[in-house]
Amino acid sequence: MEELITTTFFSIMFAGFFVGIVVGLTGMGGGALMTPALLFLGAGGGEAATVVAADLTAAAIYTSGGAVVHAREGSPNFTLAKWLIIGSVPFALLGPYLVKAITSDPDQLDFVLKVSIGFALLLAASTYALRLYLNLRMVRSGGHHGDPDPRIRPFVTLLVGALGGILVGVTSVGSGSIIMVALLMLYPGLSAVKLVGTDLVQAVPLVLAAAIANVAIHGLDWNLLIPLVIGSVPGTIIGSKLAPRVPQSYIRRGIVVVLTMSGVALLDKAGWAPLGREETHPYLIVGVGFATLVLVPIVWGFLRRGQGLPMFGLPTVAQLEDPQYVAQERARTTAGEEADGSDSPRRTP
Repeated sequence: MEELITTTFFSIMFAGFFVGIVVGLTGMGGGALMTPALLFLGAGGGEAATVVAADLTAAAIYTSGGAVVHAREGSPNFTLAKWLIIGSVPFALLGPYLVKAITSDPDQLDFVLKVSIGFALLLAASTYALRLYLNLRMVRSGGHHGDPDPRIRPFVTLLVGALGGILVGVTSVGSGSIIMVALLMLYPGLSAVKLVGTDLVQAVPLVLAAAIANVAIHGLDWNLLIPLVIGSVPGTIIGSKLAPRVPQSYIRRGIVVVLTMSGVALLDKAGWAPLGREETHPYLIVGVGFATLVLVPIVWGFLRRGQGLPMFGLPTVAQLEDPQYVAQERARTTAGEEADGSDSPRRTP
């Protein structure tokens, strides 16, 4: 027992607690935040394979709770979730074996995994920003009204599931970010609550399959898993309860910055060739973070202007991901169209 309760134990527990709070606040998938945090802490001996296996196992536990809540409330689209699961589970199981097949030694495996996770984090940051833009367009155009039962496109949905499966199986990143954006683009009429519920339901077998494959190949470090679960589960619950009271616009923008910096830092840590294998580049990582912090609001302001809004102001980032706000704006747009007797959508001031 004394070997388990160490300084590293509490570091992992607090990291899990902090990431759990962010996941509860924002609904973002934990893998994109938890995996780099554990790697930078040196958890599991700093080996990416060990961290990914433990992170996926912990995610399978706390994701299941959220999925059960949404299923009881009837929010998921189970037909859509079914096609995503059919596409994602086989590739989640296959991904770790493919990586093992192309790597010849442990050092090469660690390099491949860290580089893959680094690029997955950059992709997650990009898709997270894209998700906000898609929400902005939907609110402003009023062209997509809630459709609880859209016509499912099986083949394309299977491809989305397969992409999510391979990403999650190899890196543990992608379940709560990349798949969500793909669903927004494929089924723009699906309400925000349905999107979240569907994503959570499909994520349970996806993450479980990825965890099983990784544990079968790399084993499971209980010294890493136990504090991770102890910290992340209550953190997620607390974050969910704090969400209505916290200004999420700043948190969500901060996530884009953190994901970008984490992706570059992990590529640097792995010794990715363009950054140089002999030394790390802390100033480059800080510079990327600062540039993202400055440029993201400016780019977001121009995107808002393109939708007929002032560069800064309402609606906020948090409102764009608030299902109640989106529903009110859609209803207001519909009422305006009916009053005007026009087929073209009316823009709100």
